[in-house]
Amino acid sequence: MKNSPINMVIVLTIITAISSVILAGVYAGTKDKIAEEYRKDFLKGLKVVLPGFNNEPDIDFKEMDGKKVYVGRRDGEVFGYAVQSTSPKGYSGDITVLVGVAPKGDILGIEILKHAETPGLGNKIEDLQWKSSFVGLDQDSNISVRKDGGEIDEFSGATISPRAVCEAVNSALDFLGRYVVEGE
Repeated sequence: MKNSPINMVIVLTIITAISSVILAGVYAGTKDKIAEEYRKDFLKGLKVVLPGFNNEPDIDFKEMDGKKVYVGRRDGEVFGYAVQSTSPKGYSGDITVLVGVAPKGDILGIEILKHAETPGLGNKIEDLQWKSSFVGLDQDSNISVRKDGGEIDEFSGATISPRAVCEAVNSALDFLGRYVVEGE
């Protein structure tokens, strides 16, 4: 009776229940801290793509067509908008980019929010100088890698990642152009 399958099921059930209670307690104790850290990271991204705002753009946003458009204000005046855009064409999966544009449609900055690209190759998309090559471009610019005839440098041995970023940026510009800049 001591090694019966019923005893093993009872012991495993008790262990599973105790583990679940512990995990639930850890989650409840850390979820607010995790949310606050995510907010701080997101605000760092907003500071890059909407430089100089003095409002709270992570709270001051509009929801359009299922996407949040973050509004950058300086002394109450709107000077830019930001939106997240994701390309599924990264080498290692989705690449999520935060793109900020001025009301006239030119890019104020981009920030890579999420990717799983190869360290030392594809992750060069996080390079500050490379990201700054998007600043000032607009929807009429040829935002694609030079290999495809565009204005953006690709990296030796890693063209897929920059192409995915260009696609995400173009998608964000198209969205912001339709819903914010042109006032659709």
